[in-house]
Amino acid sequence: MKLPVLAIDNHQMSYLLVSILVLLGIVSYMTMPRAEDPQLDFPSVSIIVVNPGTNPKDMESLVVDPIESAVNELEDIKVIKTNIEDGLARFEVEFLYGSDPDEKYDDVLTAVNNIRAQLPSGIVKLDIKKISPSEVGILQIALSSSEHDFITLRRMSDELENKLERISGVKRIDVEALPDMEVQILLKPAKLHALGISLQTVYQAVNSASLNIPGGHVHAGGRRFSVLTSGDFKQLSEIENTVITAIDDQPIYLRNIASVVIREGLPSYRGFYHGKASVFLSVIQRGGSNIFNVSEKVKNVLNDYKQSLAGDVQLHIINDQSISVEKRVNGFFASLLQGLLLVAIACVLVLGRGPSFVVVMAIPVSIFIAIGWLDLTGFALQQMSIVGLVIALGLLVDNAIVVVENVMRLQREGQSPEQAAKRGSSQVALAIISGTLTTVLSFVPMLLMQNGSGMFIRSMPVTVVLTLLASLLVALILTPLLSTRLRCKQTGPTKMQTRLDTLSAGHYAQALDWALNRPKKIISIALAVFILALALFPFIGVSLFPKAEKPMILVNLELPEGASFSQTQAQAKSIESILLTKELVQDVVVNVGRGNPRIYYNVSPNRQTPNFAQLFVRLEASDLAIVEPFVESLRLELGALSGVRVFIKEFNQGPPAEAPISIRVLGDDWPSIKQGANLVEALFNEHAGTVNIENPIGKHKVDIKLDINRDKAAMLGLSVNTIDQTIRAALVGLPMGIYKDDLGDEFTIMLKSSDSLEPQINAFDSLQLQTPSGDMVPLKQVASIELASSIPRFQHHNTQRMARVTSDVRSGYNVADVTGDITTQLDQLALPKGVSLSIGGEQENRQESFGGMAKALIVAMLGIFAVLVMQFKSFKQPLIIFSAIPFAATGAFFALFISGYTFSFTAFVGLTSLVGIVVNNAIIIVDYANQKLREGSAVLDAIADSAKVRMTPILLTTVTTIAGLLPLTLSGSSMWSPMGWAIIGGLLVSTLLSLFVVPVLYVLFTAKTDVDMALNPV
Repeated sequence: MKLPVLAIDNHQMSYLLVSILVLLGIVSYMTMPRAEDPQLDFPSVSIIVVNPGTNPKDMESLVVDPIESAVNELEDIKVIKTNIEDGLARFEVEFLYGSDPDEKYDDVLTAVNNIRAQLPSGIVKLDIKKISPSEVGILQIALSSSEHDFITLRRMSDELENKLERISGVKRIDVEALPDMEVQILLKPAKLHALGISLQTVYQAVNSASLNIPGGHVHAGGRRFSVLTSGDFKQLSEIENTVITAIDDQPIYLRNIASVVIREGLPSYRGFYHGKASVFLSVIQRGGSNIFNVSEKVKNVLNDYKQSLAGDVQLHIINDQSISVEKRVNGFFASLLQGLLLVAIACVLVLGRGPSFVVVMAIPVSIFIAIGWLDLTGFALQQMSIVGLVIALGLLVDNAIVVVENVMRLQREGQSPEQAAKRGSSQVALAIISGTLTTVLSFVPMLLMQNGSGMFIRSMPVTVVLTLLASLLVALILTPLLSTRLRCKQTGPTKMQTRLDTLSAGHYAQALDWALNRPKKIISIALAVFILALALFPFIGVSLFPKAEKPMILVNLELPEGASFSQTQAQAKSIESILLTKELVQDVVVNVGRGNPRIYYNVSPNRQTPNFAQLFVRLEASDLAIVEPFVESLRLELGALSGVRVFIKEFNQGPPAEAPISIRVLGDDWPSIKQGANLVEALFNEHAGTVNIENPIGKHKVDIKLDINRDKAAMLGLSVNTIDQTIRAALVGLPMGIYKDDLGDEFTIMLKSSDSLEPQINAFDSLQLQTPSGDMVPLKQVASIELASSIPRFQHHNTQRMARVTSDVRSGYNVADVTGDITTQLDQLALPKGVSLSIGGEQENRQESFGGMAKALIVAMLGIFAVLVMQFKSFKQPLIIFSAIPFAATGAFFALFISGYTFSFTAFVGLTSLVGIVVNNAIIIVDYANQKLREGSAVLDAIADSAKVRMTPILLTTVTTIAGLLPLTLSGSSMWSPMGWAIIGGLLVSTLLSLFVVPVLYVLFTAKTDVDMALNPV
């Protein structure tokens, strides 16, 4: 290998190249985007349709079926999930991973637009958006007023929105919990009846007067003039003075039969903060920007804007993500620095100060070079990329250690520093290239995982790979150069080196000789340990992603079906007062009718109904040891409240999921699906580990059904459409155009025959219909009012009817175990004909994620095997090296069992990482043994000498890898500690066993043909 020699001979260019790369990394570190979690862009699209006053079954037939039919024809669809409830349909269209998100969004948009004319005309909202976990509000702001002056709050929120959206790095501002202000024409039923005027007459008169039809243009001489018609209403008085009809040649104005006011529409979503009505503004960060810079600019604008607040309006920052990002990033960098210090100490103890300086210099140089390359790939500094640096910390010094240790050995044999550097680095160059490639190959397949978990962790393997490649470059260029220029020859071995040499020549040599003479016994012991570790696996347990350790929780309230918005609001405020008495509670944000604006990457508001409320609770602590007992006590206390169901949700890491446990009950007819869902719900209730059980069709909703006598209506000349419009106007109002005030604010004009914010049942008593002949007929003469039972909400899964029964898991229970218990009992259920079950939740995600990791592991092993075959020109010797892999799994299982962690997704990541790490120890033993064979040694002497000579670098590289991971592992992180323990345990056991098992296997499997190949390499 000539690269180290070229680097030494051209040292000026070598220094310049490394300096440029390091400076690039420093600049990148200063300017790179920072975030708490990976910035993902899934190929998923959401469709939200709001059609007020439409029951779920009508939403299914009128809205859901046409949209699903259109979207289902698109290519690359993975799944279509639909949630249906009163007046709301929410679709989630997920495409196969690898699809272009922008292209798929355009496809969905086109498909829905093509069938828009088939959808009901009463739809007030049809919103199509890309689902992006990165579009989380980095700041949630509240504009609050005790006077409920929503017109003022609307204007102030618009003004503040415009100011904030001008800031570089702000993608947009989402304004939520702002009531729809309307110009309401409140008809007076008594006067209508007295004058014999129908609601239809009023509707036609006002609607005609509000139309703005361009007048066209005229020519006068040589000039052309545009004709301006009367157009829109300019003042409320113009609406009041609209002529409705004439009686006895006297005009009847709207003001004679109605009052015209501006006020909030039918309540659907309200926000409260500190007891005051509030409007929430969420700041969405632009991709590629720095959260700290954006947050600072936003706060400066907010501080200036506070000076202009009038009346009782107040401005508060409810949630600031930059605080948790700073804490998380600082914590990871602290682990990185502590690991670096431990690695440096280990190197100094073994190698001495001079050589240690050369080795330790490789760490910051490699890290800064890797950060520069990482910046070029477009990834930000967040938990995954920083963990990648922590994992690579102990690995990146391995190459430098092998080079320096070999150079030192040659210097002690009498060679000059320059000769030792050139020869020593060249001797091990191919070995460290091979070792680096095998380690890289164990991480590369993680990049190919085409699922949510793969996208979530993608920046971690990218960071590790780039850091390892940077360390290889440093080991082949900078490390030999520094070994020469700094004269790292020791006057004598260090005390630790002497002890290791004594151990190598003494106890280890004796143990190795004993092992080489008893190969069957050694193999038997190794296999027994491996089998014992496998036997422990059921006791370790399996999980996917842990809880997020966030100082916040969500408290969901659900009142009985049919509860009014005002009842829900009163109950939410009552529970808020209970929460504020708790010492651990810092703050509470109340959302009535819908969930809180998005504040975490895998949680989105997905309910919008009058009997639902969500309280966003900020806590004083995030430690699970404190939060989990608090949540359990809160569940007991709030669960005892009557008339309301309370669900407390903790935040979890990983891709979005409906709930930890989810069973889909699929079928064609609702009675059978409901029967099956109730059976599943009963199983959930029987298990002690389940909590927050939800069965969407387990409850009935009572509706009022108007049964129109079509024969009577036809005899009176009344069309069904006229009757329906009259009823809608009496209850929720009929839209009739737009009113724009002097400030440019637009208000929908609504015609209502009720003066109540919430429609009352007595509206039917006074409702009159006008026949074509002018006679007034009571509604009850042509329609009867009945009570009818209906399903409050349900779902579709890939266009099939479904009820999703879900549950969270209590603290102290394992999700996989609880799911396994329930799944076993599901097989024994006597389901109705035509009903089937499928399992979702964490188990579905786990199978997909672990399946992807298993494929990645197989690909990694095949790639590593191919590299080893190329290096050793043999099939047997790579198999010898692969013997270290089962021992890595053995150590990982022992470590997880002792530490008490489950085999989570991150532990699986650690195990996959081990595949490339542990084979390096075996590679350098086999490689040096082959060199000794070429020098004429016998097989037994060659492997014995190789094992003794390579013992020190093997132990040192193992210690440095463990030292680099130790701070992160001991941090107690539920996310990363399992990965750390898996790698540390795997390294310890595989290193110990490799020092004995690999030499034994080398002797057993190295036949004469292999000796000839070693003596005559191609």
